[in-house]
Amino acid sequence: MVYNCCRSGGATNHPAAGVHKDRLQYEAGVVFRLGRLEKTRGPGIRFIIPFLDRMRKIDTRTITMDVPSQEAITRDNVTLKVNAVVYFRVMHPEAAVIEVYDYRLATYQIAQTTLRSVLGQSELDDLLAHREKVNDQLQQIIDEQTEPWGVKVSVVEVKDVELPSTMQRAMAAQAEAERERRAKIIHAEGELQASVKLAEAGAIIGREPTTLQLRYLQTLTEIATEKTNTLVFPLPLDLLSAFMPKKDKKE
Repeated sequence: MVYNCCRSGGATNHPAAGVHKDRLQYEAGVVFRLGRLEKTRGPGIRFIIPFLDRMRKIDTRTITMDVPSQEAITRDNVTLKVNAVVYFRVMHPEAAVIEVYDYRLATYQIAQTTLRSVLGQSELDDLLAHREKVNDQLQQIIDEQTEPWGVKVSVVEVKDVELPSTMQRAMAAQAEAERERRAKIIHAEGELQASVKLAEAGAIIGREPTTLQLRYLQTLTEIATEKTNTLVFPLPLDLLSAFMPKKDKKE
């Protein structure tokens, strides 16, 4: 839109005074005058000189970029496919226009190559168990590469790790063997603790004959409560003393 101020005689007082360009709150306008960088305009209505100025709008919001699945070989020679997502935004609009032809395409290519490079330097266990470390490494490398373009990479997240079917079966067998090993260790520890307690109980019963009789009566009570056809004949323990070896008086 051109604003012209005319006199009553029809002559133009200020020909082609200016052209207004409106920008939204999240947009920045980089103005070039005769091909040279003039300055960056903020949001709102701004006026530029026709035929001399040219303005390019840059979106300063955070952009979400999906990195497609990349096939790579880890350091321990495991072939897998990994995809990721990158969050970035333009911090310096002038650098995003002058220093690179297309900052989105450049960031996309850098993210792809960096993802394959980091995967080749990592092991499978680190990728599965310490994914946060891999994410931080990806974010740091990509951010260093895009910093001259005025782009700030804030977050890089590995989304999905696709393993070959043979590797999945091997990992399942390994996990099952690990669970069996832990179960056997727990069972052995339980047997050891039980044997210790039984030895202590036997020593106490050996020192106190009354304890053995009380245990005998408790067993009879437990059997009597069950609905079975078992017949129990109580036998006094005094009758068994004749068959037990007698200790020496000196002992």
